[in-house]
Amino acid sequence: MVIKTDLCNYTEYRIFPGHGQKFIAKDAKVHFFISAKADALFHQRIKPVKLRWTQAWRRMNKKGKVEEGAKKKTRKAQKFQKAIVGMSLDDLKKKKAQKPELRQAREAAAKEAKARQAQKKPAAGKAAAPKGKQAGPKAPKGGGAPAPGKAFKGKK
Repeated sequence: MVIKTDLCNYTEYRIFPGHGQKFIAKDAKVHFFISAKADALFHQRIKPVKLRWTQAWRRMNKKGKVEEGAKKKTRKAQKFQKAIVGMSLDDLKKKKAQKPELRQAREAAAKEAKARQAQKKPAAGKAAAPKGKQAGPKAPKGGGAPAPGKAFKGKK
């Protein structure tokens, strides 16, 4: 046998037949309260969320029904590959598809070519530059009096 129950508009408790009070407002809305206490609080315009014993407060403060599976799962960001400057997406995919040994061999060849280039440049640059020391006196590294006209700045 199924018993028809109503819900209290204020506390959200179940109201069984023969219990509770009905209040019909001027706009013809029907409010059904479980007790005179709920009715009085409703007419005083006290929000049910502010009272700890109401279901509204429990829902607001996450009390009671806590289901592990119902928790919201965070979505993982999907991986997305973009082309970079100087290389199209197709080139990137081709490079990724290569076998690691081939890729390492190609990178080693590129490094070797760079090393050869680096050796050629300094040799040409050294011949042009004089081998003598720089002109002008060198200032002491760690101390001594500051140069005349320069004020000391900082901690000592």
